[in-house]
Amino acid sequence: MSAPTIGRTAGAQDPREDRRFFGHPLGLLTLFTTEMWERFSFYGMRAILLLFLTAELAEGGLALDETTGQALVAIYGTGVYLLTIVGGWLADRIMGSRRATLYGGIVIAAGHVSLALPGAAFTFLGMVLVAVGTGLLKSNVSTMVGDLYARDDARRQSAFSIFYMGINLGSFFSPLIIMPVRLAFGFHAGFLVAAIGMALAVAFFVGGRRMLSAEGDVVPNPIPRAEVPKVIRMIALILAGVAVLALLASLLQGGWGLDAMIDTLSYVGLIAPVIAFVLMYRSPKVTAPERSRLLAYIPLFIAAMLFWMILDQAATTMTTFADQRTDLSILGWQFGAELFQSINPFVIFVLAPVFAWIWVKTGDRPAVPYKFAIGLTLAAVSFVVLAGGAALAGDGKAPAILLISVYVIQTIGELFLSPVGLAATTLLAPKAFRGQAMGLWFLAPAAGSAITAQVVQATEGVSDAAYFGWTGVVAAVFAVALFAVSPWVRKLIRQADEAEGVHTSGD
Repeated sequence: MSAPTIGRTAGAQDPREDRRFFGHPLGLLTLFTTEMWERFSFYGMRAILLLFLTAELAEGGLALDETTGQALVAIYGTGVYLLTIVGGWLADRIMGSRRATLYGGIVIAAGHVSLALPGAAFTFLGMVLVAVGTGLLKSNVSTMVGDLYARDDARRQSAFSIFYMGINLGSFFSPLIIMPVRLAFGFHAGFLVAAIGMALAVAFFVGGRRMLSAEGDVVPNPIPRAEVPKVIRMIALILAGVAVLALLASLLQGGWGLDAMIDTLSYVGLIAPVIAFVLMYRSPKVTAPERSRLLAYIPLFIAAMLFWMILDQAATTMTTFADQRTDLSILGWQFGAELFQSINPFVIFVLAPVFAWIWVKTGDRPAVPYKFAIGLTLAAVSFVVLAGGAALAGDGKAPAILLISVYVIQTIGELFLSPVGLAATTLLAPKAFRGQAMGLWFLAPAAGSAITAQVVQATEGVSDAAYFGWTGVVAAVFAVALFAVSPWVRKLIRQADEAEGVHTSGD
């Protein structure tokens, strides 16, 4: 049996010439649908996870205190995204992005089934399985979107905006379905709904395989036999480093426990991006132009880290604010706190086509670093608004419109930064580290969540107005700094393109 032609699955139309899905390859529909159901499962679980962890035992929860629950959910986000770099490495070196995505989906489904079973042991096992599976799937399914397009294809950023619609369509419906199930039948029934969603994701991915680029089956940087001992030493060194950080956390906490585990993952989340950048930059497999692009990527990464530090608090501090400090009724209709998490994907679903059209009509302008700066600015503004609303509410409950407004502002910022960041990563990544570079992109929310886990513990007892306000101010300062260095970022990308005789769309 002959090998498939690089660039398309055997017997299928070349994705780079395919325009059957609204001017895009039909493979985009496969990945759109897969990610839609995967996000349905993940955000459904995330919407009720903090509520479950902090609910009393009589209510079916684990009865953790508020601060510990918030820190645990934040650091769980760190763990999930840390594993994306592992998933990218496995795809690059061992199995290819298609197999990594498939295996990840199966593991995630098993994790949600475990969460649906009563008992703390099943809960933590399920959280681990979902984290491992997401690490395998998340970066690689995005890489496969990039594989559908040539480097200079003007449809690339538009494609990622459409792909982002799939992500957020699943995220939107998930709380709407899981909330009434949770209220009627309990937390574990809600987790079971998430398991069903993940099973559908795997089914759609398997069914649409022929529409995908064959590059997903290629291992771009396989491990030669002579390099196996080196790889084993690298893995041992990483494990040893984590063990040292765990020992440090234990010493600082006075023993190993949940708090020490949270601190360990926080340290790993902050150190991992630095190590990943250094290893890529120093690799002999990375060319001089690719090194310039990596340098240009650093300010973008920092902006993304701070951006996600704010947005991912939807599952932590903002869930607590919704549950305890917000009037959960509109025109007499009572609803659960998790319903607010449908606002973000709904706004994205409505506006993503508009943004995709704008990027096509403007030739992807403004340039990528300015889009990042605008996105971070809007995230900062959202927390300043929330701080003001919390201060006005005083000891009472804030109206639901406050959180609705905050989510809308954050979502507009997300449309400037997140799908653009996915596209930029596929363009700026060194060829030998394609999957790992996408994993690096997901280390931005990992680092952001690590910061949140530390800050919520350090600021226990601080008022909501002070917490949200100062977080927003810090983010705004970094946004101004990114505006200032944006010309330098663009210059580095242009110089790298000129050295290779190519053009990066939307630099």
